[in-house]
Amino acid sequence: MERPGLLGLGLGLAAAGAAVGAVLERGVVRPRLRGSRADEPGPPFGGVHGPARVVTADDGVELYVEVDEPSPLAPQHDVTVVYSHGFSLNLDSWHYQRLSMQGVVRSVYWDQRGHGRSGRGTPEANTIDQLGADLRAVIEATAPTGRLVLVGHSMGGMTVMALADRHPELFGQRVVGVGLLSTSAGRMTEVTFGIPAAAARGLYRAVPGVLGQLGRRPDLVELGRRTGSDLDFLLTRRLSFASPVSAAKVDFVRQMIAATPVDTLAELFPVLNAHNKFAALEVLNGVETLVMVGADDLLTPAGHSREIARLVPGAELVVLPECGHLIQLEYPDRVDAELNGLLHRVTRSHA
Repeated sequence: MERPGLLGLGLGLAAAGAAVGAVLERGVVRPRLRGSRADEPGPPFGGVHGPARVVTADDGVELYVEVDEPSPLAPQHDVTVVYSHGFSLNLDSWHYQRLSMQGVVRSVYWDQRGHGRSGRGTPEANTIDQLGADLRAVIEATAPTGRLVLVGHSMGGMTVMALADRHPELFGQRVVGVGLLSTSAGRMTEVTFGIPAAAARGLYRAVPGVLGQLGRRPDLVELGRRTGSDLDFLLTRRLSFASPVSAAKVDFVRQMIAATPVDTLAELFPVLNAHNKFAALEVLNGVETLVMVGADDLLTPAGHSREIARLVPGAELVVLPECGHLIQLEYPDRVDAELNGLLHRVTRSHA
């Protein structure tokens, strides 16, 4: 099956009203044509990998997992960091964090079901609670003992919340640190994507049906790719970043989205909108918690992270100016520094 990039999704968004076009012209085309198109230094995006294994979820879906072991010269402790990526991405989205943490601490990266190299399962199993169950399966298979730090971006943060909701006994005992990046505990239907609220409501009604139609019309998806690559690039940049970034980063994000089956997008979109794990945040009390978000995040606005931090006493809140949704790619040095700080706090307080 052909798979759409953000242009395919953008075609669905455009169906909700002409406001989308106005926003693209005002908010994307003019201010976002800045920025270097130079290649990124270091290993290529998607080129950092470690030993792979398959973990079987409780419903039989095979989940793709990679584990990086620490260097023998690194400080020895029993902490494993588990990274859960966001909607329509895959484990490669942790590119910079992986480079920063290689050899430092035991790290687990996995593709959530329906993403990357993991299996899909049935449509009925595409729920946030099931993602939480998948995370538990990954933990049991790759880190059955020892302390854990769970890091989640966007949908990955929701996955961590689902685990807390279903298995609160893990938190404070085994899970001693949590990093929630650009995520939300609920009320996702209030997000407007930077367009007028009335148009945004139309998008929520239109997108699931449009994605379903695209899944049945790969020829339309491919036509959109051939005729709208510039719009695809601009839309990806607009929804992912808020500062000038290299074309290589934008293309990397486009490739991850394009590799996600449109059926997965269609099944998970309403699930994300219905997400509500505010009650689960109480489980994080007493757990070292980092909450990070971009001030200009259009997909999980900064107000959602502020609410999470308010409901988790003692949580550290970091809001980065001129930063969009893909915080770990836009400002990797800041994210790496904050995650290292979280790890140091955990290892120091539980020495």
